Amino acid sequence: MRLRTLVLITVLAAVAVGSAGASVVKLKGLITADGSSTVGPYTRAAAELFRKKEPGVQVTVGISGTGGGFQRFCNNEIDLADASRAMRKAEIEACQGKDVKWVAFTVANDGISLVVNKSNTWANCLTTAELKKIWEPSSKVNNWRDIRPSFPDVALKLFGPGTDSGTFDFFTEAINGRARASRSDYSATENDNVAVRGVEGERGGMAYFGLSYFEENKSRLKLLAVDSGRGCIRPSKATVQKNTYRPLSRPLFVYAKRTSFARPAVRGFLGFVLTNERKIARLSKFVSLTNNQLKNSREHYRQVLKVVKAK
Repeated sequence: MRLRTLVLITVLAAVAVGSAGASVVKLKGLITADGSSTVGPYTRAAAELFRKKEPGVQVTVGISGTGGGFQRFCNNEIDLADASRAMRKAEIEACQGKDVKWVAFTVANDGISLVVNKSNTWANCLTTAELKKIWEPSSKVNNWRDIRPSFPDVALKLFGPGTDSGTFDFFTEAINGRARASRSDYSATENDNVAVRGVEGERGGMAYFGLSYFEENKSRLKLLAVDSGRGCIRPSKATVQKNTYRPLSRPLFVYAKRTSFARPAVRGFLGFVLTNERKIARLSKFVSLTNNQLKNSREHYRQVLKVVKAK
């Protein structure tokens, strides 16, 4: 008798849970994102996972560079801006001029990768001084021998992000001492895949872009180490999280308009991102947040959520 009663209670509980699940309102709507070519693959990976949970929500992800994304964001054209750097003063003022209020979340970490052609057998590590010599505005370095006398007489072909890129801003400030201070006679593109193909096709090629793009193309490119005075170190999950890969480690961001965050689909997506940050970073080959970073991002999300729900 007791067994039959227990079975009945179990069945009723299961039915109750099933009914409750069936009554849950699924999210619907369109979420638009644009910006960093570095952060774009992360947001796309998050969108694919979220779509499995919430098929009624469509997330579109464009890539126009961090600067291009912020421009659209401040013009009220998109919900989310993917950014590989923090918003700059001029961009803050542009958003304020359009009465666009926002909230920013740190979603992953990254190390800027220096890559060369697979046939490059002479270069394994470059110093930050050598990188400055290559990339500074007045640079006349056009041959590998110009970088170091022991290097062979091979033409140097440079590829890199365009001026709308947050990676361009970060790299130039870290290496040349001032954001956007760079030589201009290189093949610039907002599409990192173009840079990958460029280096792959040039024996003397060199490029810089986010670590995830190297991870996706490691069979096609050679990764260089960087020596900032503490020895030669390559970017990896460990060196980026510990900030030993200096000075080219950085956090990555997603900015959300507050009016967009007030929509259930948008705040549901961002909550999903922070809940599943480790999985998203692994699938998209990004460096995940440290425990403290993730704790702070989740707490920031909860605080913003309280403000939205109080209104």
